[in-house]
Amino acid sequence: MSCASPPKGVLSPVAQSAPNATEVSILVATTRAPSDNPGLLYSGERGNAIDFNELVISIPPDAGRKIGEVQWPKKLPADPSREFATLSANPFTTLDQVKAWYESRKSSSGRLLIFVHGFNTRYESAVYRFAQIAHDSNTDATPVMFTWPSRGSVFDYGYDKESTNYSRSALEALLTVASETPDIREITILAHSMGTWLTMESLRQMAIRNNGVPSKISDVILASPDLDVDVFRQQLADMGPNRPKFTVFVSRDDRALTLSRRISGNVDRLGQIDINNPAYREEFELGGITVLDLSALKDGDRLNHSKFADSPEVVKLLGQRLIDGQTVTDQDLGLGAELGATAMSVSNTVGSAAGMVISAPIAIIDPNARDTFDAQSRRFGQGLGDSILGVTTGLTTGLTSGSTSPRRCDPARDTCP
Repeated sequence: MSCASPPKGVLSPVAQSAPNATEVSILVATTRAPSDNPGLLYSGERGNAIDFNELVISIPPDAGRKIGEVQWPKKLPADPSREFATLSANPFTTLDQVKAWYESRKSSSGRLLIFVHGFNTRYESAVYRFAQIAHDSNTDATPVMFTWPSRGSVFDYGYDKESTNYSRSALEALLTVASETPDIREITILAHSMGTWLTMESLRQMAIRNNGVPSKISDVILASPDLDVDVFRQQLADMGPNRPKFTVFVSRDDRALTLSRRISGNVDRLGQIDINNPAYREEFELGGITVLDLSALKDGDRLNHSKFADSPEVVKLLGQRLIDGQTVTDQDLGLGAELGATAMSVSNTVGSAAGMVISAPIAIIDPNARDTFDAQSRRFGQGLGDSILGVTTGLTTGLTSGSTSPRRCDPARDTCP
């Protein structure tokens, strides 16, 4: 994305698209207050209802753009041959209009993709970013975005955080309606930054209210999550065993999360954990959570906070595997070759647990390889499960009978989940 500020009012529709441009229609649900400016549609203030809109965005021909970038207009009206442009913006005032949009846009797979943006995001920025993700990922999932009241300023962190709390029940209502729609078979949620807090809180509410998260919500992708690690553990525990599959994108050089950590009690942020830390690695393997470390990737904004959408490799990964509910593992040689990764190896480190190492640019905690790691570490005479302390109940699968501390499931002796 360009460093220069784009012109305001980019959501005013242009007359036509350009040859070979792609049109992306997305459904937007928002708790923002409407704006008097038709080129903005919504402000960063809080509305008193959930509004629905259809936005049709023209994306310039692939030959003239880089995957992962939003080509913002340099001036208005936008030039659809070189820039993103808005073709139409239609408000929906009835649920029947929303259902009609879905019927005309539903994918053959019956999968729905719901995107929840992050901190410091204006309405138009969220719309264009999601249009880019939906296009560049090449997924067939039907695209829906939930946008909450963000003022789009780095100085309004506190306001934005409270706006996510304000929007928890609204997102829960959207997820409930989607889960109860017969034609929707599976739902993937892609949440970024502070939007991961909103997503986790809404899912937690659903789980407490319904004794679990609806099974149709099968996959949750947390990109650069601005989440206190301790709070994340508790949110998972509150969801109970009936929860979706989680994939987390982290990056140790995320400057935005460094600032968030400083103003939030200096507790590790989930999006900045070091997967080479044996305690974290063990914890997430046990919890069945896949973690992809993007630290070595150089694509992204100057804060390294949007690599999940800026990196062509990661956007392709989203569309080819994760949004469609497929598992990414270190054993996936085809994917590894594409991303430049090598097979994960185990080495015996004197006086410590076995070290798990994978080469740049994308490293992975693969819970599906947990049993393999157990067997390898036993051959080295060192069991990882006995060497790691502090594993929490939020991520582990079970407790030893009569014990207050979690125990690793041993496939050689137990029937493991």
